[in-house]
Amino acid sequence: MKPILLTLFFFFSFIFVGCSQTDALKSSIIRGEEIYTDFCVSCHLPSGEGVKGVFPPLAKSDYLFKNREASIRGIKFGQSGEIIVNGIKYNGVMAPMGLSDDEIADVMNYITNSWGNKNNNMVTEEEVSKIKK
Repeated sequence: MKPILLTLFFFFSFIFVGCSQTDALKSSIIRGEEIYTDFCVSCHLPSGEGVKGVFPPLAKSDYLFKNREASIRGIKFGQSGEIIVNGIKYNGVMAPMGLSDDEIADVMNYITNSWGNKNNNMVTEEEVSKIKK
């Protein structure tokens, strides 16, 4: 009887932890959409497609996933210099947005789970706080 109870305990614990991660990501994405609308949409557009050669796309962006830390750093501290996104060179300046670490995590979760992007590896406030200039 004890092995069955132990098995059931681990099974339901696994489901609960999985659901809470999913719920946390969903909540972060909802908050991130609002931040995106307030701070990012004017350059990267509502569709996340950006402006070719001027503002890089976030939709289906290889850069976001190949350069996760650099992407977070760019939002946190601003970015300048050449980057290559989906095979196209961009050499502009993005000013720091003045967002808190939790807001950066939320907007990253939104953009990495929108417009054809899929990221189950949630960006956390703790991860963002560890990134330095």
